[in-house]
Amino acid sequence: MDRRKPPSCGRFTLLLRNLFIAALAYAFVVEVLHVYQTGTISPFSKGPPKKSTGKGSKGGSLSGGVNWRLRPATLVESINDTFMGKRPDVDTCANYTKLIETCRGSLNGLEKMRNVYDCLDYLTHHEDDYFFVPENRPSATGPSYKSIEDAAPPSTHHIGDCPGPVQLYHTYWTGPATWRVELFVKAYLYTQNIPCSRLHVWLESDGFPNAVPDMMKDPLFAKFLPLVERGDLVLKAWKFPRRIPLPKGAIAEDPAYTKSLASKGSIRRTSGETRSPKAEVYIAEGVVRMEDGSEWLVLTERQMTFLPVAVSDAVRFIVLHLYGGVYMDMDVMLLRDMRPLLLTPDHNFAERWAVHSHPGDYNTAVMSLNANSSLSSYLVRGGIRMGLNFHPRIIGRMAWKDGRSEEFAMFETGLFDPIWGEFNWGREGRCTVPCFRDYGVAFQGTKGAIKDEWESYDGEPLSERVYQRELELRSRVSDSPSSSPEEAELVPVEAPAMERGDVDVTYGGKPYTVKEDKYPPNNRTLENFFRGSWSYHIHNQWAKHPQPNSWFDVAQKAHDGFLRGTRKNVYGESWAGPDIPAYDRWPEFD
Repeated sequence: MDRRKPPSCGRFTLLLRNLFIAALAYAFVVEVLHVYQTGTISPFSKGPPKKSTGKGSKGGSLSGGVNWRLRPATLVESINDTFMGKRPDVDTCANYTKLIETCRGSLNGLEKMRNVYDCLDYLTHHEDDYFFVPENRPSATGPSYKSIEDAAPPSTHHIGDCPGPVQLYHTYWTGPATWRVELFVKAYLYTQNIPCSRLHVWLESDGFPNAVPDMMKDPLFAKFLPLVERGDLVLKAWKFPRRIPLPKGAIAEDPAYTKSLASKGSIRRTSGETRSPKAEVYIAEGVVRMEDGSEWLVLTERQMTFLPVAVSDAVRFIVLHLYGGVYMDMDVMLLRDMRPLLLTPDHNFAERWAVHSHPGDYNTAVMSLNANSSLSSYLVRGGIRMGLNFHPRIIGRMAWKDGRSEEFAMFETGLFDPIWGEFNWGREGRCTVPCFRDYGVAFQGTKGAIKDEWESYDGEPLSERVYQRELELRSRVSDSPSSSPEEAELVPVEAPAMERGDVDVTYGGKPYTVKEDKYPPNNRTLENFFRGSWSYHIHNQWAKHPQPNSWFDVAQKAHDGFLRGTRKNVYGESWAGPDIPAYDRWPEFD
């Protein structure tokens, strides 16, 4: 076949044709955009004036022309902040067996694990089934505990007295404070039994030696300094310890160590004090016994060089081994009082990894361990023995293989992370309330952002009459300049007080209307946010910011109302603590 090249003239003609077609397509697209923006085909027409970003303007703009100060906070006529009822008795414990079996099913079948709706329904309406007050009350076990009647309530300057053991809460953070730190701390204050709780914030200090003083000077964290002074909040410097104490007898019961015990330990002298050197006996690999009989895990310089990237995985296990209590990632928002779970004598628990059926697949975003216990020392030794690998599923498989997973309760996701199974693997039964299928929707406040949000809601429709009337009045005041002062006075405005008849209902020359509000008020209330669950896990949605009237915005309004003294918390209690400023307004959205 003769494959001759086309003449140069033909190639040039083909190029001109293609350029002409491309120019026509470009002109068509430009004209369509012009008509859309200006409403006319005239090439000399201009689009509408750009709306102010609000940063130097009165009120600021959050929704393209709507004055954010005039937006109603909600469409709900009466918000129920006290939906959890009275706080459980200070000596209340939780029945782990009922919590696990009701939300999981049988050990082998796991037939209820994917039905989170029924799990949350049980947690919400059947506290009398899984909560109990033991015959030997914890508040009566220590001579230093004050009686319930004599315990002083919290005040502005004093955290108050706890008639029983104080539970420790731990979290870990690196870097300066952000809105996530603020959300975590305020949710903790909003839900927990403050006199009986202490929050320890561990700050990465191996790489940042000045982490604690830097946080004390952080502008965003400054609002929490009164909590540090009163004792609610403790900033702790996290440095990976070179030695970790072990309980007596822990080594003898661990097969991984007993097989390496030498009949005669090698003795090494150390100079803790020049005048009285102490002897260490290496009784196993990485384990020494001191002259006083105490046993310690010892980390070498070589091990410290190969610290894992996920330092927080190690922090939670070691901190709980040393201090006990509960650890929570900073991207966890507390929803109810954790004390009944922590007061149970053997409060060793974590969460299942989504809906994986293996009994060793733990997730430790929320985890509790007894301090210096056989189980905590076993888990810490295992992580160090595996090269400082404390990934929860690795640790969990180790515990299962060694027959110790039964000591480490595995709660289903409904307790701490109610949409994890929905997000990754689907579900059985009904959707949760609200019905989320993606973690990002909790940040969204735009109209129609969450589809089928109330799919499973069976309650009475949330009344909108009051705020519908408010919007009508606003519109009437805006449309009729001659509206009477009495009418203007009827318009509830949550902004700074305005003079009668001087209600500013416009921004940029436009009246407030719901149709033009990019983030309109809605029916979301914290009462209906995964009620029954102890927490909601944000899952590191770090790049996002809560939009106005999103679920997280609803939560921050509840938190701030409680701390300002204008609203109660989920247990009907008023805030009795130092003044904590409200959130800064969320960043503006275009």
